[in-house]
Amino acid sequence: MKILVINGPNLNMLGIREPAYYGRETYQDLLNKIRAHADAKKITVEFRQSNHEGDLVDYIQSAYEAFDGIVINPGAYTHTSIAILDAVKSVGVPTCEVHISDVNAREDFRKTSYIRAACVLTVSGHGTNGYLEAIDYLIEHYN
Repeated sequence: MKILVINGPNLNMLGIREPAYYGRETYQDLLNKIRAHADAKKITVEFRQSNHEGDLVDYIQSAYEAFDGIVINPGAYTHTSIAILDAVKSVGVPTCEVHISDVNAREDFRKTSYIRAACVLTVSGHGTNGYLEAIDYLIEHYN
């Protein structure tokens, strides 16, 4: 199984950005955690991160016929991007939405997720372990 992990804006700033919400793990710590989990599960993962909406759309489109699943944390684009929603719908690759913080316990605007309509699972508020939960879900349901 091959999974594409996509991270949106500001996730490259993990460990620096609002540690009360996102913790002290760095972005590299997150990648190392996911890679170790994938190795233990004997699956392949690839990573992409961008602060630009169009790049995220391109990454999603690149998953078509190349990946068995997508785990995506679209960051702030969760609440604004119909383009990312449409990209996920267009490729037909099972996609899990992940948020490190509990978006439903934060500002009202964070409770709206456009991408959720195209996702098979949403994990929110489980810290970076939410990525592992999403990967396990994809393995269990789509492998």
